Amino acid sequence: MYKRILVPLEHSAYDEAILDHVRTLATYCKAALILIHVADGWAARNIHHLDLRESEEIQGDRAYLEGIAASLERDGFETDAILASGDPVREIVAAATREGCDLIAMSTHGHRFFSDLFYGSVAESLRHRCTIPILLVRGSKTGKTMEHRIVS
Repeated sequence: MYKRILVPLEHSAYDEAILDHVRTLATYCKAALILIHVADGWAARNIHHLDLRESEEIQGDRAYLEGIAASLERDGFETDAILASGDPVREIVAAATREGCDLIAMSTHGHRFFSDLFYGSVAESLRHRCTIPILLVRGSKTGKTMEHRIVS
């Protein structure tokens, strides 16, 4: 069914919901997991243009991502990890294409009305820019799964 699943992580408790879900899905499909975190702060967006050193935040993001990847590998999953910087939607779409992914699986926060109204959400923007299916698992601040749906 799915061979390569891209899993965008945001370095928060919301990640637990999607990680629990993709462990089961990847086991069932015998799929590889490609983790991606997109650092999108000022330093992250300008690190290459201004030849900056990695900030403490980026270093923390890298350690978090590598820790999750190592945990999945210890559990027998084929796993790659990508730390990107810049616009999250653009970087996730580019990684999905470059890595040959056939599913994007991510957690969502649900609606945050004003924030979504003015800025949109990563999930909503991905839905309009991707040609592969997207699995959305609604997480919570405690990391528990609330609901899930597949959009294409």
